[in-house]
Amino acid sequence: MYNSIIEELENKKICILGFGKEGKSTYNFIRRHLNDKHITIIDKNDISNCNEIIGDKNIDIIWGEDYLNNLDKYDLIFKTPGITFKDIDITNIKDKITSQLEILIKNYKDNIIGITGTKGKSTTSSLMYKILKDQGKNAYLLGNIGNPILDDIEKFNKETYLVVEMSSHQLEFIKTSPHIAVILNLFEDHLDHAKTVKHYHECKMNIFKYQSDNDIAIYSKDNENTVNLINQNNYKGKFYSVTLNNNSDINTIYLDNNNVIYNNEIIYDKNSERNIKGDHNLSNIMFCLLISKILKLDIKKANESIKTFIPLEHRLELVGTYNDITYYNDAIATIPVATINAIKTLENVDTLIFGGMDRGIDYQELIDYLDKCNVRNLICMPTTGYNIGKILENKNKTKNIYYVEMLEDAVSLAKKITEKGKICLMSPAASSYEYFKNFEEKGNRFKELVRN
Repeated sequence: MYNSIIEELENKKICILGFGKEGKSTYNFIRRHLNDKHITIIDKNDISNCNEIIGDKNIDIIWGEDYLNNLDKYDLIFKTPGITFKDIDITNIKDKITSQLEILIKNYKDNIIGITGTKGKSTTSSLMYKILKDQGKNAYLLGNIGNPILDDIEKFNKETYLVVEMSSHQLEFIKTSPHIAVILNLFEDHLDHAKTVKHYHECKMNIFKYQSDNDIAIYSKDNENTVNLINQNNYKGKFYSVTLNNNSDINTIYLDNNNVIYNNEIIYDKNSERNIKGDHNLSNIMFCLLISKILKLDIKKANESIKTFIPLEHRLELVGTYNDITYYNDAIATIPVATINAIKTLENVDTLIFGGMDRGIDYQELIDYLDKCNVRNLICMPTTGYNIGKILENKNKTKNIYYVEMLEDAVSLAKKITEKGKICLMSPAASSYEYFKNFEEKGNRFKELVRN
């Protein structure tokens, strides 16, 4: 099936824009099948000493501050998702921009379960993949959480299920949509990459935009942003929905007391044993159950997969109990609603460590929640933590508000002030980029500090 991709690339003038993990994967795919094809590799950094390309005489390398100039001379621009065109006029190159995701959907559309959303997409994608594998299906986990899309493409066949986590960066320029497309939720996020919240949401909605009436679109009725955008647009896919409220509409999976119901059938008990806690994760589970019903999978086996699913790292991750204080790492929580959900789920949080890079997100909901909730100690970190702390100082005199700059200081302070038998939660409600490379680095550092 991948031969059509090679035929498309064979006679095109190609550049690979960004030579990180995905860029290297694209290069390796081209070299596996078009060993002598001349290509250009473009990156802001000097990548001439990368092991993958040393000795390759059929490449040009462009790097430096002006690396985004003159892109219009290429037929195809394989753009790495992390590169932003936020302040750049792309009128002349928009139709030339492609990606591994675009290539995959064009050639394997019917095999794909595409999952996006502001929060929950990694957990939902991983759980759906586990459900398929546990039932003996030929399945791959790809995209934003799994392997780069082109790494194993030669192994895919007509029977393969491709569970693909899709970020807004990956969806921004696609011109086709997957057969099964899922939007878990839409909140305010990624304003460092997107022009506006509206633009960020539009990027996400591209997962539905190019579907036909033979395709399936799944969304949450509980997320106002998604519902509004669906109502405003004439999407063609057949819609299915998820809600934590009682709702017996056709093609809706819903919660009635403790029972998850679809088409008048009880398919899951909310109180069943599971490792991923909270109503936000129950919603993620219901998306997977709905997909399982659509694919005619064994629901009893799916329930077993849910029971044994291990939470992903940095997502309400239990670090351990030390000196009678239990520590949780929720470094993935980069928006206010994620931190609110974490506190609600754990219930017994006495100390919250939060704050990070200011990306222009509205924090009023989090401020109001922290003002009223039972969290006693707020350890504020730059920059958003400082800003929120100052506001709360004037609103609530019962909170213990502290300001620290380094994560080491935050953990040391938490050890002293957290009440025995209660929880210290790190849930930033902001990006980690000011002090860390990404949320994983921040989460790993937190765990290291706690355990030491």
